[in-house]
Amino acid sequence: MPEFGAVKVSRTLGVLICIEGIDGCGKTTHARELVSSLMKMGFNAIYTTEPTEGLYGRIIRARILETDEGIPDAVVALLFAADRVDHLEKEINPLLEKGVVVICDRYLHSSIAYQGAAGLDTEWVSEINKYAIEPDLALYIDVSPEIGLKRIKGGRRLRSSMENLQNLKNVRKIYHKLVKDNELMMVNGAASFRSVSERILKLVREYLTERGVTRSAED
Repeated sequence: MPEFGAVKVSRTLGVLICIEGIDGCGKTTHARELVSSLMKMGFNAIYTTEPTEGLYGRIIRARILETDEGIPDAVVALLFAADRVDHLEKEINPLLEKGVVVICDRYLHSSIAYQGAAGLDTEWVSEINKYAIEPDLALYIDVSPEIGLKRIKGGRRLRSSMENLQNLKNVRKIYHKLVKDNELMMVNGAASFRSVSERILKLVREYLTERGVTRSAED
């Protein structure tokens, strides 16, 4: 996959797999289901998410995702980039060095899609994330914005500009471009939960087999 200016790090059998998609696509549920399935198969798999529960992630959740304070989009992008570096240094990289299969619920492509949809230059967004390692495998769960909004209706509200129908259409358009550019592998999220889950697991198992990851790593 293209690097987005990423800096690669030396690691053992660890694998970073990211699950992407617009709000309401089911990525969190499927990411957790994937971890559960992999663990039952004997893989050492761990779920993580962005924004994190770290300092920068807490700021993002409190001041951006749960309110609408009119924070400039460039500042939002920088906060997500800072949270990502913190995430990598404190959690992801140490796990990869131990050989863990890390399943990340949102990662670099979310910044490209969402900040790009907000009108920011995607090349600039990539540049400020240049210290983020590229995922080994990135899956995109595709649903229409209408379906996504219907699924999250009545749930915890996100920043209003992020839950706007037109904005989600723009986000989806960028995600589709990333799929076309072979940055992401698309999974039909409109299918039944079981079908989507099985498809994701199949793609991940195929990748792990290709990488030679066949059993849990020892700490």
